Amino acid sequence: MTTTDQARDDDTLDLNALFGTLLDHKWVIAAVTGAFFFIGVCYAVFATPIFQATSVVQVEQKTPSLPGLSDLTQSLGTTASQATTEIALITSRLVIGQAADELRLNVQVDPQRLPLFGDYLSRGHKPGQLGAVRFGLSRYGWGGEVVDIFKLDLPDALMNHKLQLRAGENHQFTLLDDNDKVIASGAVGQLVKSGDVTVQIRQLVANPGTRFDVVEQPMLTTVNKLQTDIVALEQGTDSGIIDLTYNNADPVLAQQVMEHITRAYVRQNVERNSAEAASQLQFVKDQLPKVRNELDRAQAALNVFQTKSGTVDISMQTKGLLDQIVGVENNIQQLHMQQADIDRRFTHDHPAYQALQQQMGTLEAQKAAMEKQVGGLPDTQQELLKLNRDVQVSSNTYTSLLNQAQQLDIARAGTVGNVRIVDSSLVDVNQPVQPRKALVVVIATFLGGFLALAFVFLKQILNRGVEDPAVIEDLGLPVYASVPLSRGQAIGARGPRGARKTLLAIADPADLAVEAFRSLRTSLHFARLEAKNNILMITGASPFAGKTFVSANLAAVIAQAGQRVLLVDGDMRRGTLHQHLGIRAGEGLSDLLVGSHELGNIIQKNIVPNVDFISRGRVPPNPSELLMHEHFTAFIGSVVPQYDLIIIDTPPILAVTDAAVIGHHVGTSLLVARFGLNKARELALAQQRFEQNGVELKGAIFNAVERRTAGYAAYAYYKYSTEPT
Repeated sequence: MTTTDQARDDDTLDLNALFGTLLDHKWVIAAVTGAFFFIGVCYAVFATPIFQATSVVQVEQKTPSLPGLSDLTQSLGTTASQATTEIALITSRLVIGQAADELRLNVQVDPQRLPLFGDYLSRGHKPGQLGAVRFGLSRYGWGGEVVDIFKLDLPDALMNHKLQLRAGENHQFTLLDDNDKVIASGAVGQLVKSGDVTVQIRQLVANPGTRFDVVEQPMLTTVNKLQTDIVALEQGTDSGIIDLTYNNADPVLAQQVMEHITRAYVRQNVERNSAEAASQLQFVKDQLPKVRNELDRAQAALNVFQTKSGTVDISMQTKGLLDQIVGVENNIQQLHMQQADIDRRFTHDHPAYQALQQQMGTLEAQKAAMEKQVGGLPDTQQELLKLNRDVQVSSNTYTSLLNQAQQLDIARAGTVGNVRIVDSSLVDVNQPVQPRKALVVVIATFLGGFLALAFVFLKQILNRGVEDPAVIEDLGLPVYASVPLSRGQAIGARGPRGARKTLLAIADPADLAVEAFRSLRTSLHFARLEAKNNILMITGASPFAGKTFVSANLAAVIAQAGQRVLLVDGDMRRGTLHQHLGIRAGEGLSDLLVGSHELGNIIQKNIVPNVDFISRGRVPPNPSELLMHEHFTAFIGSVVPQYDLIIIDTPPILAVTDAAVIGHHVGTSLLVARFGLNKARELALAQQRFEQNGVELKGAIFNAVERRTAGYAAYAYYKYSTEPT
C-alpha cells in the first residue's frame, strides 16, 4: 500500500469516526436541539412584543442670510450635511427633554403581573377595558389598567426607589415605599401632600387591590435613555430626509413620544430660525444708515465735480473700465460686510475667516491692477471715473441691503422653519418589530444544535479513555474478554428495599455481559495451566473501573461450571463486594489478619451456589501492613487446597500499594480497564507499577464496552441465541 493510499484510508477512518460519534450521540443532540427549539417557541409566544413608532421629517434650505455668506461657507467644504446637524438637534436634550417633560416619562408606572405568564395573559385588553381577575389573585394586573400620574414630587431619598401603588375601592389609592410603609393615600383627582411627598393621580383604572410599581427617575437619566432609544438616520446622502424610529412595549406611548419629539423639534427650529433672522436683520439695519451716508456723499461729490469741470459723461473706454472696477468694489464691499458678521460668530483662526481674507486679498490685487490702468487716463477722466465708481458701488450695496432686510424681516415674522414633518408618528399595532418569532425559533434551534454538537465533540476530545482493545494490547497486555455494558449491569437486580439482591449472572444469564464472562472463564482455564497456584487477582488502575462487578459475576459463572470458588474482598479500605452479593459485610479478612477471628468464623458459605465469600471485615488503620504479615501468607496456604479457584478483589494499584502486595501470592493477575474511562497512559503506568514490584500481569479485561456505530465496539454487541421452535 502506498503512502497516498494509507493517507486516504486514514481520512476515511476519521470520517467514519466522525459520523459514528454523531450517530452514537444522536439522542443527546436531538434532546438538546429539541429543548432549544421548545425554549425558542416559548420565548416567541410569551415574550413581550415591542412596537415601533416611525416618523419622517424633511430639512429644507435655510432662511436667507447675508449676501454671499452661504456661498462662502459652501466653498470652504468645512460644513457638514445640514441633515447631520439636524439629526444632532433632534436627539439633543433640548428637544427630547421637552418631550420627556410633557409626557412625564421620568415617572414609570408598571402593573405587577403574574410571574412568567402574566404579560401573555394580560394581552388583548385595550386601555380602560379591564381583564377579569384570575385565580383569585387581585393583586396582579390582568390587562387594560390605566394610571395617569399628573404630579409626583419625591424627596431625594426615594428617587430611583421602587414604590408601590395600590388601587382601592371608590377610586382610592395608597402609595407605599420599598419597605411597605404608607407614604401617601387619597382619592383620584385630589392633590395629596404627605410630608415631603406630593402626588396627584389624574386617572386610575384598575381592579381593587391591583398593585403597580412606581419609580421616579431624575429627568436627566430619562433623557439620556431616550437619546439612546431614538434612532435618526438620513435617507441617502445629503437628501435632507430623516427617518425617526422609537421602540417601546406600549404602542400608544411610543406614538406619543414620537409625536412630542417631532413637534418639539419643529417648534425649536422655527424659534431658532426666527431668532437667527432677527439677529441678522438687526445687523443689516445697523449697516443701512452708514451705506446711505456714503451714497449721499458720493453723489454730492460727483455733482460738484461735474458742475465745476463741465463734464457730464465719461468715454466708452472709461465706462468699460468703470464697470469692471465697480464689480470688484461690490464684491469687496460684500466681503467687508461678511467679515463684520463673521467677526460676531467666529474667531480669526476659523477657516471661514481665513478664506474670507484670502478672497479679499485676491480682489484687492485685481483692484490694484485696474487702478494702474486708470492712471493712464486724463486727469479729468480719472476723477470722473473715481466719483462714478463710488456712487455705483454705494448704490448697489444699499439696494442689496434693502432687499436683504425685507427678506430677513419676513423670515423673522414667519412661523415656518426650514424643516417639516413629512410622515407623522404612526405605529403598526398588528406587526411588532420584536420578537421576530420565526427568526427566534430558527436561531434557537440552530444554536441548540450547534451547542449539542460542540458538547459531543468536546467531550470526545477531552475524554481520551481507551475505546479499542487494540490500544491495551499495544501495551503488552492481552485482552482476555470484552464485557459489554448492559442494562442489567447499569441498574442491577434490586430487592424490595433497593438493595442489590442478585448478581447479573444469576438474574439475567442471557445478558451479553454474562456471555462475555463465560468467554473469560474459558480463557482463564487455559491461562491457569501454567500458574503457580489457583489464586486469581482482579485489580484495576483507578477507581470505578468495575473490578468488583467483574470479580462477583466471574465467580458466579465459574461456579456454574461446577467448580468451588472462594471470593475474597481484598479491598479492606473501601470494599463493596458484599453489596454486589446483597449481604452485610460482617467480620472478614481484616478480622482474620489481626487475629481476632478464625478462618472458619469469617467464611460465609454458599452465598451463591458453589461460591463462598470472605468480606473485607472492619476497616483497619493499616491495611498494607496487615497484608505483609505472616497471617496473610498462612491464610493463603490454608484456603488454596480447599477450593478450585480463589478470586481476590483488590484496590486499584495507582491509589494504594495493596494490590502489589497481594500480587506476590497469586498465580494469575488480571487488570480491569473501563471503556472510555481509563486512559492508555494510566494503564501503562499501572503495568509499570506492578513490574516494579515484581508482579506480572497476565492480561486485561475490557469492561463496560458501550455500543458504537463505528469501530470495535460496533462488533461487541452481536447476540446469538436459540430461536423458539
